Amino acid sequence: MKNNSLTKKLIRRYMLTVIGFIVLVFVIFISAAAICSKRIWYPDDPEYILLKSIDTHKWFIGGFLCFATWFIVTLSFLVKWTSYINEILHASKKLTMQTEQPIVLSEDLKSIQDELNSVRENAIHNSILAKEAEQRKNDLIVYLAHDLKTPLTSVIGYLTLLNDEPDIPDNTRKKYTSIALNKAERLEDLINEFFDITRFNLTNIELDIEKVNLSRMLEQICNEFIPVLSEHNLSWTLEITPDIYFMCDPDKLSRVFDNLIRNAINYSYEHTQITCTLTSENNNIHILFKNHGKTISPEKLDRIFEQFFRLDSSRTSSTGGAGLGLAIAKEIVELHGGQINAKSEDESITFEIVFNN
Repeated sequence: MKNNSLTKKLIRRYMLTVIGFIVLVFVIFISAAAICSKRIWYPDDPEYILLKSIDTHKWFIGGFLCFATWFIVTLSFLVKWTSYINEILHASKKLTMQTEQPIVLSEDLKSIQDELNSVRENAIHNSILAKEAEQRKNDLIVYLAHDLKTPLTSVIGYLTLLNDEPDIPDNTRKKYTSIALNKAERLEDLINEFFDITRFNLTNIELDIEKVNLSRMLEQICNEFIPVLSEHNLSWTLEITPDIYFMCDPDKLSRVFDNLIRNAINYSYEHTQITCTLTSENNNIHILFKNHGKTISPEKLDRIFEQFFRLDSSRTSSTGGAGLGLAIAKEIVELHGGQINAKSEDESITFEIVFNN
């Protein structure tokens, strides 16, 4: 829109300039004719001969002057437009350089200058975010590869003991088998996180929409986590309004709830309750997960949905993930036309999802 406005402005200025010069030529002709008509001329006067010749060919001379005026004005405007194009091309090259210096153009190109500077700033910002995400991803791959060795070494070690010592007491055998199983399950989680990194970066999430009883689905998912909550000395507080229906992809949305519940379990104090609430009002569906745990700082809360961002910077095997769960959850929620946000205060963490029904 701004570029079209600039073009119209230049064309209008060009037309006014051409018309102005042509009018000026006619004014000069008329003024000269008026002056000459008041003077007495003689046939042998050189000036008379010149003016008589001009009068004889006045239409040709007038047309030539108009054409010359149009040509000169057009040429000057073409030169100006060419200089504008060169300015824009030169400024466009600066966009690829991503320099810190702002782009400065002629006064007539101020609107384009503002747009280019906006594009430049967005490009720099996106480049910084991309580099940070790439660095976090590379770090996580290195960390995850390192973390794979720990449970794998334990699994091999305990299985070797069981294989080499057939006379191990049953209690000891059971203990070693349990430890090996836990380490193998952790190994499976880490491998799945590698697949998450690949899927998240190489594919787009597509939805398979159908009408779902959201109340029943959420209640079922929460009940499936009761054994996991018991292991962590946690319990549920469910406030789910019955028979709320929603057009969604149940598999993808189940992953969102799964990620949020696991996140709540990993960052909850023992002997506390996790609250799950589902309500519908004013054609909006509200889903809330709240747990009691260490308050998240505002700086971390602002980045909690970023790819590969981890709340716990330490590489603890119990909660160390790829930092993709919440990022994927956010993308799925937004694909459903909803919003997800997080807040943390007074040693509580709350995730809220809002869908337009």
